[in-house]
Amino acid sequence: MALIPAGAFTMGDNLDGESDATPISVTVSAFYMDTNLVSYSQWQTVYNWATNHGFGFALAGSGKAANHPVQTVDWYDTVKWSNARSQQAGKTPVYYTDAGLTQVYTNGEVTPYVNWTANGYRLPTEAEWEKAARGGLSGQRFPWGNVITESLANYYGNTVISYDLGPNGYNAAFATGGYPYTSPVGYFAPNGYGLYDMAGNVWEWCWDWYGTPYAGGSDPRGPASGSLRVSRGGAWNIVAYSSRCAYRNNGYPSYASYNFGFRCVMGL
Repeated sequence: MALIPAGAFTMGDNLDGESDATPISVTVSAFYMDTNLVSYSQWQTVYNWATNHGFGFALAGSGKAANHPVQTVDWYDTVKWSNARSQQAGKTPVYYTDAGLTQVYTNGEVTPYVNWTANGYRLPTEAEWEKAARGGLSGQRFPWGNVITESLANYYGNTVISYDLGPNGYNAAFATGGYPYTSPVGYFAPNGYGLYDMAGNVWEWCWDWYGTPYAGGSDPRGPASGSLRVSRGGAWNIVAYSSRCAYRNNGYPSYASYNFGFRCVMGL
């Protein structure tokens, strides 16, 4: 994991008229984030431990290869998996099924209660994700700057978009062997915080309910309720517009697809 330093940053931007990403100042406490997307092999290791320790999942997850990102995982399963990862590592789980934070969330598809002070693994908040994705840069479209090419990320090229230098279509390095055309985790250069694949490859589930506008201030955690959970970062089959740091996607928490994955964070 990489340490993401505490501090203020500008969440959102005005570069491309994103109506639900109006810039606002946000301060985020320091945290650790997985340098890579959760790989299929990492998913399987924890999943196998979890299913032998009382956990139940809606989906088994999938991956093109052991070192490719896990995908076809819904939001609920990523949260339960994070709890299992915590328990396997001897850490305190973050997610519970009761307000008293005594019953660890291990089964079913419910909205969990959160122990934000626990030292275990969890999904990033939307603000944490964007701060991490920007890698210390300010006012840029992507984790490295303002233009994108297929040597920098795995996305669907479309040079009609002015800042997409292409080439057009699926990334030729990975468009083999049938769907999905994911790339190995860590294939492209990292951002300023040492994080890989913060643009492209697979969408990343975040904690927050999707809502507009998002909150500024210190350590925002999204609306109190909602129907859609935020996902960020774009994907191998989506155009460059969606791989921008400010772009906000969402999905029903029971949704799973071959372009949705995740990574974990951990508080200090």
